[in-house]
Amino acid sequence: MALSRKNLPRALLDHPRFRVVRTTDPASLCAFVRSAWGNRRFRRLTVVRLSGGWQIGGPRYEALADALGEDIACDWENALTLTRLGRRYMANAIRNLPLLTRGAGLTESLRFGDTPVLVLGAGPSLDGLLDALTAGSGRAGDLFLPEERPFRIVCVDTALKSLYARGIKPDLAVALESQHWNLRDFTGLGGWKLPLAMDLSALPAARETLGGDVRLFFTPWTAIRLFRRLEAAGLLPPEMPPLGSVGLSATALALRLGSGPVLTGALDFSFTMDRFHARSTPGHLERLRLATRLRPLIGGAAFRAGVIVAVGKNGDPVLTDPALKRYRRLFEREFGCGGPLNADGRLRDIAGSGLDLGVETLPVGAAPELLFAGTGKGGASPGSDASDAVGAAPAGGAETAPERMAGFLRRERKTLAELRGILTGRTGSGRLETLLDECDYLWAHFPDCAETGGRRPGADDISFLKRVRFEIDPFLKLWDLALLSGSPRYKKL
Repeated sequence: MALSRKNLPRALLDHPRFRVVRTTDPASLCAFVRSAWGNRRFRRLTVVRLSGGWQIGGPRYEALADALGEDIACDWENALTLTRLGRRYMANAIRNLPLLTRGAGLTESLRFGDTPVLVLGAGPSLDGLLDALTAGSGRAGDLFLPEERPFRIVCVDTALKSLYARGIKPDLAVALESQHWNLRDFTGLGGWKLPLAMDLSALPAARETLGGDVRLFFTPWTAIRLFRRLEAAGLLPPEMPPLGSVGLSATALALRLGSGPVLTGALDFSFTMDRFHARSTPGHLERLRLATRLRPLIGGAAFRAGVIVAVGKNGDPVLTDPALKRYRRLFEREFGCGGPLNADGRLRDIAGSGLDLGVETLPVGAAPELLFAGTGKGGASPGSDASDAVGAAPAGGAETAPERMAGFLRRERKTLAELRGILTGRTGSGRLETLLDECDYLWAHFPDCAETGGRRPGADDISFLKRVRFEIDPFLKLWDLALLSGSPRYKKL
């Protein structure tokens, strides 16, 4: 390395497309490339071996190349997701904003203290785990009633019906889905009055089904200036890391809401020949309903392209695919030994048929002993964390949360209306560049702008301006609807 730095021509070292970096840490290399060139600058990685020296540390170079290639692929996958769903994310967020005026902060009055927390996914191993917990409880109420249970249950939305069928009421459900697909997870559960932790970009209809309190959190799906303005106004919900999977987000929430041990179960990231999820979940019930002699339960997704056989935690073979394996690797990276979201080592996984998650695994029989050893009683303990408070009045008490939200919504609508006036020729174009940047949520999902770090075509690009103009009217209606839903008159109606 010293020889290279000394002898490389200055013209090459100073070239904007050339860098020399010395590292053996894949994460550091990915961070360096991202900081030097920005997001979505490259399509693929090509390794050029200029000498035989690479053979001295071959595995290290291969690890660096693999990490960098995976990071580039992740950028493009995120861009494709944003292109497809970015408009939906933003529309849902605008519809959900008025909730913040009702004190719907994530941890404003939701604390688990040092009580053990069980995070439940909806994988096929959920049935065996619930059977073991039922057998290990001292009496039925210890498991089924939150008021009597000495531990807390946080579950993903898809697991709700499986728990409902057994009469087990969780303390908190978590929802991320922005489309209508997961509405069937809540159908028929309206009388349960169950607290729901929901992403700001989640489908608004989900909050109306359970009938309980709604706690919003915020996952930054991309970098747009609207989030900064919400934060400056004190209206941005508590931020959670973008993990992509509702199971990972539920685990992160459980670690954040308490200081006691956290156990995960049925986060399988795998499936079997006849089941993707546990019994009584909507997907399983649908397969039972559609099953015929010509369309049996066994098969279906198990035979699609990309499915591979892996070894589960209990040694049995299971099926998985590249997407599920990617989530499993992300779980290990974030929650494994030394992971940023499990730095204190409170997280453990319960053995089952799913993939090993890279954290300490407890036998199924040992889980009830740890969970029922908790002394907590009642629901989520009251408390307030100033850092997580959302919609609280400012120090001077000059303006209430509904007033601040109404003012924010009116300002956003006015800015968008001004941009429409420029693009339709009603007003001058002196502020066009500024307004395009301020209203970046209009174009952040465009294929040529997604995951580019805010880069966009110039204001002289007529095609770009036409596409922006097409987005304005629907978003104006969304701002109007948000203003209406936050008003007392709307609540009376």
